[in-house]
Amino acid sequence: MNTRGERNNNPGNVRHLAGVTWHGQRDEQTDDAFVQFVDPVFGIRAIVRVLRSYEREGLHTIQSAIDRWAPPNENNSQAYVLAVCEDCDIAPSDVVDFTDIMPQLVKAIIKHENGECIYSDGQINQGIALAA
Repeated sequence: MNTRGERNNNPGNVRHLAGVTWHGQRDEQTDDAFVQFVDPVFGIRAIVRVLRSYEREGLHTIQSAIDRWAPPNENNSQAYVLAVCEDCDIAPSDVVDFTDIMPQLVKAIIKHENGECIYSDGQINQGIALAA
């Protein structure tokens, strides 16, 4: 059975935000919480766009980014941080340019959100390229 993120073509489980319409978003949105995309590359693009917005806001560690992505009041953020750091081979408090680790970072988020990453490197790279 596909996960909610996979069914929505939103492997990062990007939430709806009032007034925001994403590139590649389905015309009909039947999930009240999470955005539904026409293709997973647009969901991957959304992950990248959100991460880049975090950097513009001054978040430059995996700890700060994941705490924002998956707030501790809703998630076991520490387990999420440690899983992403392990997949990216960096420490939670290391200052990092997300662009330098974007493919690994996107895959790690997808893996944590869905239990695995079913998307090819080509799909990941296409989503990253679309976020430019």
